[in-house]
Amino acid sequence: MSGYNKKYSYLPHTSDIYIVAYGLTLNEAFENAAEAMFNIITDISKIHPTNVFKIYIRGLDEYNLLYNWLEELLYLFDTTHFAFSKFKVHKIETENSNFVLDGEAYGELFNPTIHKKGKEIKSPTYSLMEISRLNSVYIVKFVLDI
Repeated sequence: MSGYNKKYSYLPHTSDIYIVAYGLTLNEAFENAAEAMFNIITDISKIHPTNVFKIYIRGLDEYNLLYNWLEELLYLFDTTHFAFSKFKVHKIETENSNFVLDGEAYGELFNPTIHKKGKEIKSPTYSLMEISRLNSVYIVKFVLDI
């Protein structure tokens, strides 16, 4: 991120995983949120982004869109066994009073001999979810149920 070097961090939580992700755009904050989530599942530095999955989702608002984005990525991991290390959100916009996200996830087939298994994530949640902007930085916060 030009001008801002922190992508995400993990916040204290009693039983689940609490993440804050940053971006100079909302698109970038969503990309960094996905990266933070997959870095919980496995060490993303070991994942080669050789395959691409196109993702198009809808949401009732930005919060629902964030939830659906993370949920779709987990669904892809669970059903295809692809682990992702790179994410690109091409656009987030409103369409017919809904929010839409057009993006991509890049990764490779999860291989337990190469990719160390981290925490199993059941689902993103709306608990403590926030989407805000501070000066020129977008901030998204959310909890992952483990």
